[in-house]
Amino acid sequence: MILITAAVLPAILLWLYTCKKDTHPEPMSQMFKAFLYGALICVPVVYVEQSIGVLLFGPEGTPSTLTGSTAQAFLVAAVPEEAFKLLALWLILRRNPYFDEHYDGIVYAVCVGLGFATIENLGYVLMHADAWLAIAVSRALLAVPGHYAFAVFMGYYYSLYHFGQKSAKNLLSIFFIPVLAHGCYDAFAMSGSVEPVLGGISFILLIYLCIKMHKNARQKIQAQVDRDRRML
Repeated sequence: MILITAAVLPAILLWLYTCKKDTHPEPMSQMFKAFLYGALICVPVVYVEQSIGVLLFGPEGTPSTLTGSTAQAFLVAAVPEEAFKLLALWLILRRNPYFDEHYDGIVYAVCVGLGFATIENLGYVLMHADAWLAIAVSRALLAVPGHYAFAVFMGYYYSLYHFGQKSAKNLLSIFFIPVLAHGCYDAFAMSGSVEPVLGGISFILLIYLCIKMHKNARQKIQAQVDRDRRML
């Protein structure tokens, strides 16, 4: 129970923070459905990532160069994961009568993202039970908030496009901004495993990226909240 709590608690706290910003809260059933979709897509994502890894790096499925680890970050992790998250978000919102405010896109995207992050976090913590505390703490500070930020970006642009700002830039940003953020995050996180000399530099860059991502995510949250207030 301690391990499970450590794995799940970060997602709960981020979900509560997101809900607190919503002046017209979404139905719990809809948010749970989005969370469940996010959790369920972990199954196909694993198979797709494994298949791409084998195609790119052979039977071992692991890179041995910095170029390889960067390709893994973007093509094996970021693209499939964000693609399935977007599919889940679209399935949730395409006929959702409660999707009537700009901030709602962020709420539902965050529920999807945290559903995915929770299952991923459980896997890491339970598979490394001998070092669960270090894994849980590091992922609570970096990985889970990372998925949260990617989700905020996706939901932000999804709402912009849905509520009338139907430019090609906004349409492409729904997918490619989360992929870019996710890919850069994983590239910094993975580079130390193939180039140990760069490990320290990569970690500093990773922390800097996380700070910038969350600052930008907060700005996007506030922008959508302000848009909805002006519509009242």
